[in-house]
Amino acid sequence: MVPLREKIGYALGDAASGGITWKIMSIAFPLYFTNVFGLTFADAATLMLVARLFDVVTDPLMGSIADRTKSRWGTYRPWLIFGAIPFGIIFALLLFTPDLGMTGKRVWAYSFYLLMMACYTMVNVPYGSLLDVMTTDDNEKNQFSAFRMVGAYAMGFITLFSFPYLQKLVGGTEQHQYAVLGAFFGLIAMLMTMTCGLLVKERHEPIRAEKFSFKQYADLFRNKPWIYMTGIALCTNFFNGFRYAAAGYMITNVLGDVTVGKFIINYTVFMAFSEVTCMIFGAFSPVFAKKIGSKHKAFFWASVICCVFSVIYFFIPIDAAYVWVMIAVSVLTSIGAGLYSPLLWSMYADVADYATEKNGTSSTGLIFSSGTMAQKLGGAISGSLIALLLGAAGMVITTNPETGQAMVDEASVALDSVRTMIWLLFSIFPAVIAALMALLAYKFPLKK
Repeated sequence: MVPLREKIGYALGDAASGGITWKIMSIAFPLYFTNVFGLTFADAATLMLVARLFDVVTDPLMGSIADRTKSRWGTYRPWLIFGAIPFGIIFALLLFTPDLGMTGKRVWAYSFYLLMMACYTMVNVPYGSLLDVMTTDDNEKNQFSAFRMVGAYAMGFITLFSFPYLQKLVGGTEQHQYAVLGAFFGLIAMLMTMTCGLLVKERHEPIRAEKFSFKQYADLFRNKPWIYMTGIALCTNFFNGFRYAAAGYMITNVLGDVTVGKFIINYTVFMAFSEVTCMIFGAFSPVFAKKIGSKHKAFFWASVICCVFSVIYFFIPIDAAYVWVMIAVSVLTSIGAGLYSPLLWSMYADVADYATEKNGTSSTGLIFSSGTMAQKLGGAISGSLIALLLGAAGMVITTNPETGQAMVDEASVALDSVRTMIWLLFSIFPAVIAALMALLAYKFPLKK
């Protein structure tokens, strides 16, 4: 029986990466790069696409390196313990806007975004792989996954809900606010990641393939469950990526930040309601899967929930007076996301076990690296597509003549084409992806 202390420690890992760094990057980018940092829509879109080509190489490479690591701290834990410091520092520098010309800013943004993706890979691939060496019991793996998602969503709620109030507390320009909060949240993420590495325990040593071989990569493409799992993971991250990135433009530029008394409803607070919903239903995910009868069937019905309520959202009038209706439907959509999120990583562990049985050696790190790559690929491509589609719909970035800070041209936001595109990006685009996700989950070959 794994002690509760260790499950809480494991939850801290995704509270740091999923609840802080990735949540801020998902919801703030490309909004941060365009509206605050000062890049054009084309620059922001290109940046995130280039980073994905980088990840295609670094993620599987990190998986292979992690699988072969031997140290006094274990196979995967040292990457969290010692990778935590650069992870926090690079995140802080990514949210700093240097006083440089456009060329200098592009170099800064590209350099630190790529470094951040590399640090995220260095920490998150081994973190995910820990699930397969902490326990061999399937029910405990489900519990670890549930703790992981509760940690991520609970910290995501705290991060997003507190963000506008912390901005107000910091004061100054938005560039200054993001720089200070980047350092603050980077420090918290660093401490949480290191604590996770120190608290968890590796009980089972992976069956290692000591010599590097490209055969392990070829084996992946002969692994049918892995192919389905990769498709499912891409869909989940496209689904979340569209919703979180589009929310920034929807609330900031279409509805305007809404204030009810002293209560601020900006884009981070709007999505914080979804975070707390995901946290609650993520905790019930193992029970839900047991009630339904299998993980893949539970994933299917969770995807259906996401699809149905995403379609309903499209028919809400584009008017700030309906903000509570929007929050309610977004919360209902998030019930599905909360239910499927823990299942995703538990199903990856099943795929890793299947691969070990089939091939005779462990490729846990490599398999979990594909999950991390899918996460980054989905988030970045969705963000990149949003930047491209909004630019194509007519949204324009200009410069404030008084402050020199980038800003969206309000006249372009008033265009029906832009407003409709933003609404589609938050509703119909995710609905189509959720439908594909449901189909893949229904056909998933492992029936645990």
